[in-house]
Amino acid sequence: MTDTPKWSQEAWNASLPVYEAILRLPFITELADGTLDPAVFRRYIEQDNLYITQYSRVLAHIASRLDNIDDMDTFLKFAGDGVAMEKVLHSMYVSDGTCEMSPTCLFYTSLLKAQAMEPVAVEAAAILPCFWIYLAVGKHILSIAKLDDNPYADWIRAYSDPAFDQATEKAIAICDRLAETADMETRSRMTDIYLKASRMEWLFWESAYSPRPWEV
Repeated sequence: MTDTPKWSQEAWNASLPVYEAILRLPFITELADGTLDPAVFRRYIEQDNLYITQYSRVLAHIASRLDNIDDMDTFLKFAGDGVAMEKVLHSMYVSDGTCEMSPTCLFYTSLLKAQAMEPVAVEAAAILPCFWIYLAVGKHILSIAKLDDNPYADWIRAYSDPAFDQATEKAIAICDRLAETADMETRSRMTDIYLKASRMEWLFWESAYSPRPWEV
């Protein structure tokens, strides 16, 4: 009998080229050295704020579908307290003005919401890149960042919060448990949607630097 590798490792390996491409984005390198155009960063934060509103609703929906009461409670916390840190940071950078959701943001949130009728394991896998890749990229930025006189230092330092690591570890563990009881087709669909959402992570950062506005 051979040990089946954890689904999360398979998913990470599948998305590794995407993750590595994210690290090469000008948005990431310029954010780390503090030279990123403030307008680009503001555009990113404004869209991320709109994204989180929809993302938290998907998290709450997943919570309502989970059988394990502890996992349900974890996802409800993700949907509430889990975004509190983001909201505080956004208040430091985003004005009171409103902005329209970009095509990229709409594309990403629509992809997540489209998994509502899929098995809950697939819906959970769809939200995982926002935890895992976001954390990994943030740690990378923190490791190379020049924080002295960096206007984005507070945002970058947020990745050192242990709560961020713990939340990501919990999300990965829940997805792994769901994968353990899933059939091979569902497990494959979990990996597929994880990869698609990973690509959306790349597009989200890239589109802040090279915006794709509505053309009509």
